[in-house]
Amino acid sequence: MENLKSITKGKMWCYALGQLGWSMLSGLIGSWLVYFYQPAKTEIDAGMTLFIPQGTVVFGVLTIIGLITAAGRIFDAITDPLIGSLSDNCRSKLGRRIPFLKFSALPLAIVTLLVFCAPVRTVSQINTVWLCVFVTLYYFLITCYCTPYTSLIAELAHTQEEKLQISTCISLTFIVGTAIAYVAPVIWNIFMSSFGMERINAMRLTFGIISGISIVFLFIPVFTINEKDYVNIVPSKTNMFSSLLKTFKNHDFKIFVIQDLVYWFALTLFQTGLAFFVTQLFKLPEEFATYMFVGLTAVSLLFYPVVNLMARKIGKKAGVFVAFMAFCLTFFLTGLAGDFLVVKPEVQAVIVVVLGAFPMAIFGILPQAMVADIAQCETVETGENRSGMFFAARTFAFKFGQSVAMLTFTSLATLGYRLVAITASIFCLIGGFCLLRYNEKRILEKIENDN
Repeated sequence: MENLKSITKGKMWCYALGQLGWSMLSGLIGSWLVYFYQPAKTEIDAGMTLFIPQGTVVFGVLTIIGLITAAGRIFDAITDPLIGSLSDNCRSKLGRRIPFLKFSALPLAIVTLLVFCAPVRTVSQINTVWLCVFVTLYYFLITCYCTPYTSLIAELAHTQEEKLQISTCISLTFIVGTAIAYVAPVIWNIFMSSFGMERINAMRLTFGIISGISIVFLFIPVFTINEKDYVNIVPSKTNMFSSLLKTFKNHDFKIFVIQDLVYWFALTLFQTGLAFFVTQLFKLPEEFATYMFVGLTAVSLLFYPVVNLMARKIGKKAGVFVAFMAFCLTFFLTGLAGDFLVVKPEVQAVIVVVLGAFPMAIFGILPQAMVADIAQCETVETGENRSGMFFAARTFAFKFGQSVAMLTFTSLATLGYRLVAITASIFCLIGGFCLLRYNEKRILEKIENDN
């Protein structure tokens, strides 16, 4: 390690800006895909177009959009170990991770826009096929970018302090990127009110602008990070199935994955439902979804120094447990929004923002650093660097949780949006108690002894 450079703050931010790019795109899909293709009645009355069959049309339970998004997530999860293994074994002169970022960035941005460009302006099976194809391509391309990208966390950072700093930087850019996606309604309403654009065209133009901006950020780490300056690049010789099996044999990684899967299930339910919570439970205009997320972002930033200090004082495990309990309360109160709470809807929204900001900051920083710890500990114990597969296996698991959440949301939503929020709250409680079996002390002692 003495022959390698220590990463500077400037390079950390160059790396983190790549996450700004892909989080803008994932924010568009996560926040607006269901809203665009399965709008509520109020949105249809406001000018939304129906492109695909609505309601529970598959087995009397599943919706078309729920089935497509869940299938896309499952395909995405399956390809994660493949891309992780290819990245670990890559022998390019640019390194093991950067080549994947370079060749997936532009197609990823283009395909994200095309997801929202179903060709027939009425309910049509052609649109269903279009959506299925481009959602699948989107998930494949974001895997090609994100799995090698996140693998660099364990390789660029050589100390616990550097891991926390990098995790903080990418957490910030992830929040900002997702917030930009949430600002979409403000932008398309400007196009509609100021230029008289039809609603669907205004939305597509907005998504096109955001996708175009994301391209710049996706390429920044490609052209500013020389991977060989920070990593002893020794390609792994383990094949995909053996590497994946070794990864899931790691006891602490299994515990981490279970709680992470539960967290992403709960968060995806809440994130997908936020626009509906605002309009159907809080009885507020759709723009308040943007205001709430921007508020969550702004307030969570105030907690970043607290999260870093807390991680040093009580550890990452304890910090994430606190976050689970805080989100449990936040989601539960959201489920009681509207007629069940006596205060004004605007005040209810502010309460949710304030309560949710702290756990949002924690989950934005600490889990990535925990995976990096586990991967580094495994390298110390085995002598083989397979960080790509660890991050791939993590995304494999949490994307499975997201797939189930998307499928569950579209079904639960037909029963009521309160049930969606309460379900998210219950699963946060479950995730917190799953985390208690994670042995953080053993992992950090291994790393410290090696250093």
